[in-house]
Amino acid sequence: MAFQLLIVDDSAAMREFILRVIRLSGLDAGTCMQASNGQEALDLLRANWIDIVLTDINMPVLNGEQFLQCMAEDEMLRTVPVLVISADGSENRVQLMMSLGAKGYVKKPFTPELLRASMEQLLGVSHD
Repeated sequence: MAFQLLIVDDSAAMREFILRVIRLSGLDAGTCMQASNGQEALDLLRANWIDIVLTDINMPVLNGEQFLQCMAEDEMLRTVPVLVISADGSENRVQLMMSLGAKGYVKKPFTPELLRASMEQLLGVSHD
């Protein structure tokens, strides 16, 4: 079963890199939508079925923290699992993002295996 993904990062190069890593990992990724900030991501989430969101934190318009807060306040969106992918791996930041509703956290740089394992855990699937 292919999963619908949403990658949220203000860097187009990073979004493409994450997508390439996902494809290399062998995860069954179907449609992969992209957003450059939290507001674009909310708009896409409200209009499309998304199985998992991968988001950065530092973005313009609506950052990762604000994005998670908006998702938590939305009855329809609060159950969509969110994996934070950030260069900031400090314990305080990880705890904050998890308290805001993130279900996982991956620090940049990361390996395809780590990204796949984190996504599989959130999606409830296992590597064949």
